[in-house]
Amino acid sequence: MTRSGRFNFETIVAFAPLHAACVLLLWTPFEWSCLVWLVATYAVRMFGITAGYHRYFAHRSFKLDRVSQFVLAFLAQTSAQMGVLWWAAHHRTHHRYSDIEGDMHSPVLRSLWWSHMGWLLSSESRHYESRVIQDFAKFPELRLLNKYHRVPAILFGAALFAVGGFPVFMWGFVVSTVVLWHGTFSINSLAHVWGSRPFETGDQSRNNFFLALITLGEGWHNNHHQFMYSARQGLHWWEIDMSYYALKVLSLFGIVRELRTQNLSDTFKVQTVINSRSSNVEPLRIGKST
Repeated sequence: MTRSGRFNFETIVAFAPLHAACVLLLWTPFEWSCLVWLVATYAVRMFGITAGYHRYFAHRSFKLDRVSQFVLAFLAQTSAQMGVLWWAAHHRTHHRYSDIEGDMHSPVLRSLWWSHMGWLLSSESRHYESRVIQDFAKFPELRLLNKYHRVPAILFGAALFAVGGFPVFMWGFVVSTVVLWHGTFSINSLAHVWGSRPFETGDQSRNNFFLALITLGEGWHNNHHQFMYSARQGLHWWEIDMSYYALKVLSLFGIVRELRTQNLSDTFKVQTVINSRSSNVEPLRIGKST
C-alpha cells in the first residue's frame, strides 16, 4: 500500500500489465536482432526523457522552434511516463524542495521504494502544480499531448508491432519500456543515496558513473543540482553525458539553439570555495528552477 493509503489506478493499469507481460518472453522466439531493438528503442526514448522532459521542458537549458518542441515532447511521451506538463511540473517542484518537506519522491524523507515507484502508484502523484509550468502550458498542442499522454506510447508500440511483429513489439516496446522506467526512476531513488557529492547543494544528490551510463548522463546528479540550468551535466571529460553530446550535434544543424552550459572556470572556483567550507555550514536551500 502507498503511504497515503490511496492508489493512483491510472498509473497501476499501465505499470502492472507491462511488468507482467515480460513473462511472455519465455514463449517469444529469440533472435539477436531483438537486442538491437531493445537497445535502440531504449536509447532513443531515454534521450527524449533526458533532453526533452528534463533539460528542455523542466529546465529550459536550450531553445527549439515550435515544431521541434512538439516532436521532442511526443518522443518523450513514447516512454509512457505521463504527460510533458505533468513531468516537468513535478520536476520543478522537486528542485524547489529537494530532500525537504514538499519533495514528493525523496528517499531521504521516505523510503527507497517510495522514491523509486511508490510515489507514482500513490494518488498523491496524480496532480501537479500547473502554475509552475505556465511557460509551456500556453501552447495548445502541448496541453493536448499532456491530456492524451498515453497516445504517443500506444502509437509507438503499434508501429513496432507493424514493423517487426510480436517479437519486436515485446523487446522494442514492452521490455524496453519497463527497463526505461526503472532507469529513469533510479535517478529519483539511487542518485540521492549512492555516489559522490563534489558540491554541497543542500540536499543528498549524488554523482554516479553507472547511473550516468544507463541514463545518458543523468547520473551526474549532484552536478545537475549545482547547475540546474545547464544542458551539460558531465563537467569533466570522463563524466560521460551522451544526451549533451547529442544536443551539441543537433545544435550544429541549427535544430537546437542557445545551449546553456556552466562556465568550467567558474565550476572550479565554486569547487574550491565549497572544499574550503567547514562541515557545519548551513545547508543551501535550492530555489525554484524554471
